[in-house]
Formats: sequence, structure tokens, C-alpha cells
Amino acid sequence: MLKLKSLRPEWVTLLASAYLLIGFNSVLWEHISTVLQGDAHAVLLRLAFGVLLLCAFNIVLTLLAFRKVLKPVLAALFIISAGVAYFMSQYGVLIDIGMLRNTVETNVTEVRDLLSLKLFVHILLLGVIPTFILLKTPIRFRSLPRELLQKLLVVLASAALLAAVAMVNYQGLASLFRNHHELRLMIVPSNYIGASVNYAREKVGVASQPFRKIGEDATLAPAWAGHPRKSLTVLVVGESARAENFGLLGYNRDTTPQLSKEQGLLSFSNVTSCGTETAVSVPCMFSGMTRKDYDAARAKNQEGLLDMLQRAGLVVEWRDNQSGCKGTCDRVHVEDVSNLKDPALCADNECHDEILLKDLAARIDDLKQDTVLVLHQMGSHGPDYYKRYPASFERFTPVCRSNALNQCDRQSIVNGYDNTLLYTDHVLASLIDVLRSKQDQVDTAMIYLSDHGESLGEYNLFLHGTPYMLAPEQQKHVPMLAWFSDNYRKSFGVDTDCLQQGRDRPLSQDNLFHSMLGLLQVRTSLYNPQLDLFAGCRPAQASL
Repeated sequence: MLKLKSLRPEWVTLLASAYLLIGFNSVLWEHISTVLQGDAHAVLLRLAFGVLLLCAFNIVLTLLAFRKVLKPVLAALFIISAGVAYFMSQYGVLIDIGMLRNTVETNVTEVRDLLSLKLFVHILLLGVIPTFILLKTPIRFRSLPRELLQKLLVVLASAALLAAVAMVNYQGLASLFRNHHELRLMIVPSNYIGASVNYAREKVGVASQPFRKIGEDATLAPAWAGHPRKSLTVLVVGESARAENFGLLGYNRDTTPQLSKEQGLLSFSNVTSCGTETAVSVPCMFSGMTRKDYDAARAKNQEGLLDMLQRAGLVVEWRDNQSGCKGTCDRVHVEDVSNLKDPALCADNECHDEILLKDLAARIDDLKQDTVLVLHQMGSHGPDYYKRYPASFERFTPVCRSNALNQCDRQSIVNGYDNTLLYTDHVLASLIDVLRSKQDQVDTAMIYLSDHGESLGEYNLFLHGTPYMLAPEQQKHVPMLAWFSDNYRKSFGVDTDCLQQGRDRPLSQDNLFHSMLGLLQVRTSLYNPQLDLFAGCRPAQASL
């Protein structure tokens, strides 16, 4: 039976601090080595940085080093840190409140895609086994007065060493922190602890605020009286589609062969997202707030675009093949199609995006009221890109079939991702075909906008969720498309030739809220024509 020598708590905290620093921060040290490359004082700065963290860790753990507290705290830190370090290493992710929000608000399918034997082995070796050793190690605590005195001495000594190192290396360390804000998001465990505190503060803020209605004056403009037919406006919210790989937008591969042949399809080439993760971008684009002013707690506690459209008199429905609408559809009719048992489109508790079009033609035939239908795609959600499309759409090969993307050849990752866009091309083209086939009985339109982009290994980053100020363009530059039936253009006053001329102007998800209000001729004091991308291409008689 394993029997270990007993230790004083100050030795346990020091050893644990060193283990946290060395065992779970390989990404941090690699990054510091890169940013200090060529610096004459690189070795000294790395050493000073390490001592600072060691002292800081030791101070915090010393303050927690009480009987019945220390071991559970360290056990949790070891196991959680092992998992966090794995994902940071595998995907190049940085841990902030956005990444934590993604983790908390995901679904079983997305979690399953991230699980692997390598992950469990990593947690076993770096988390579980050290925890087992810790739990088997006797800790010799003193009487409480002596223990408090010892803690005071340890904290003072650690603080003195920290201050001395910081003063001696002030210029170099200050420059390092000032020029590399990303470092704080790489330090395990303080990154996920800080993110957890911020997320908890956000949730408390939401709970403490009364729910707020917006756009209570929303009404349909008089122009609606002249519409000869009912209308169906379909808004497709894409997932992880980046503009750089969209064939319509100049990519060197034809990832959009069907859409490229669509007459009258508008593609906007210079559109940026509000966030780099679904949990930010989707609420943001429907909230009416700009990216600059976006507040997650406020967005969760107020109505949005869909509420206003519904209040104005339109039927609003949300069809979801994803992990939910992040609160944006809470007060409208929702249909979750992600777990339907359709043998042609669904397997392993998830469905391909064509499921979003199931029975759509029949529903249009039965349309009784003017309707806005939101389709939320699974799209190009990683890391298992090969699961996002039927086998018949695997045109670009070979394809990475592992969720450990950094172990795959980069071209195989790009191939799998491009196949997801090829399938999205088919889904959107099929949707347009359905809408076109019904245009004599219903005015039909489609707007497509991806929630955010995706990294495919550029700068050693994978997936998405990098803090916005640090994120590469691949995670922020997204495709946006629009198609209108002839009768819809006439009824709603859409000048597609005018829109085509402005396809390259800078746009963002800030425009969606006001563009949808303007397009659908909804009058409200919240409407801002300067953010309505259709405003300058609308005949005077169709203006709000």
C-alpha cells in the first residue's frame, strides 16, 4: 500500500504552486519564448515571470491551506487545470468569460465532439494521478494560532520576493504585460478562475435586473396594406462559416458551386461579426446593440428583434439544428429539429442541416399569415468537420477525422472544413429552390448571415472563441447573402441592382437588427436608417 511521508502545509502549497506553474502552462511558456525571441534579456525575463507566478500562486494557496480545505481545493485545481491545459494546447484557445460561456451553454452533441481518449489520458496523467498522490499524503497541521502565524510568514516572504523580482525587472516585465494582453488569458489556473468569477457576476447581474421590453411602439408601416400576397422571410443563421473560404467571395476553391449559379443572389463581401463565438454573436445581432456597446447581461434581460417583429403583427418562428438560440427566441415559437429521427438526414443524435428544410414546402402552402422564419444551422461547427455533411459532399480529400486538429495535416483540416461549406451551399441553394417554387403564391426572401468565422491552424489557432481584440480576421470576417423573389422585391421595395453596387462596403452584424426592421417595413423609434443596409436602395414610396 502506498505510504508517503507527511508534509507541512507550506511545503504542500509550494510544491502545488510549482506543479501548477510547470505542469499546466506549457502553452504560456511557449508563447513567452516566442514573444521574447531575440530579446537580450529573454532568459532573465522568463525566470522573473516564473518567480512572479510562483509567488502569486503560493500566496493564494497559503491563504486556503486549512484542514479539510486544502486537499479538495488542490484536487479540483489539478483535474480542471488538466482539462483546460489540454484544450489550450490542442486548439490554441484562450480562456476568458466568452470561452467559459461557450462551455457552459453548449449541448451534449458539441461536448461529445470534443471528447477523445487522448483527453482522458491527459487528465488521468496530469490531474487524477497527482490528485491521488496528494490525497494519500498526510499533512501535518499545527495548532490554529501557530498555523496562522506560519501562514503570515509565508505570505510576507512570498510577497517580498514577488516585489523584489518585480522591481529589479520592472521595465522588461511592464513592457511584456503592456504589449501582450493575451498572457493573462494563458495562465492556468487564474484564467479560468477569473473567467468563472466574471461569468458568475454576469449571471447575478442578469438575475438582479428586471426584464425590459423594447420597441413597444413597433407597428407595420402603411405600405403593408398594398401587399397583394402573404410573405415568408427566411433568416438563416450560419455557424462558423468564414468569408475567406467562401467561393462566392473569391476563394480559390469553388465551395459554392450551386449558389454561384443563382440569378439575383446578393453576396456581401465585407461583413464582420459581433463576437467570435455563438454565445456572443447570436444575442448581439438580434439585440439592437452594436458590438461596441454590447452587454451580455443586458441582452439576456431584454427583448430583441424577434419580439419586436412579433409585436408588430408578424408570425415569428425559430427552427434550430444547433445548441439553442442563446435567449433570442425565448418568446417566439421554437422547433428543435436537431434530434429528429429521420434516417436519411440524422444519425448518432444529430442531423445534417437539410433537416431544417423538412416539410418547408408544405408549410408554405398552408401559410396563413406573414411570417419570419429563422433557421439556425449546425453549419461548419468543429472540430469534427467531417460529421457536418453527408458522405456525398466529401469532394475535397483527404479529410481529418480526428478532433485533435493539431495532430492532423493542415490541408486535411481545410479539406474537411471546405466540405462543410460545400454542403451549406447545397442547403441554401435548396432553400432558394423551395422559395422560388412558391413565389407565385407567397412573396419569399432569404437572408443568410454566419454567426462568426473559424480558425483552421493559422497562428496555431483552431476553432473560434478567441477574445475579439486578439482574434484573427478568419474568426471575424463572415459571409452574408440575400435573395428575393421578384414579387417580394416589388412588395417590399428592394432594389437589388443598387444593393449589388454596394456589396463591398463595410458592414457588420450591427446592421442586421435595423436592416430587418427596414426590410420588413416595421415602424419603431428604435429604427436607425444609418444601420439599415437596404435603406439607400429603397424607393421613396416604400420608405418607413
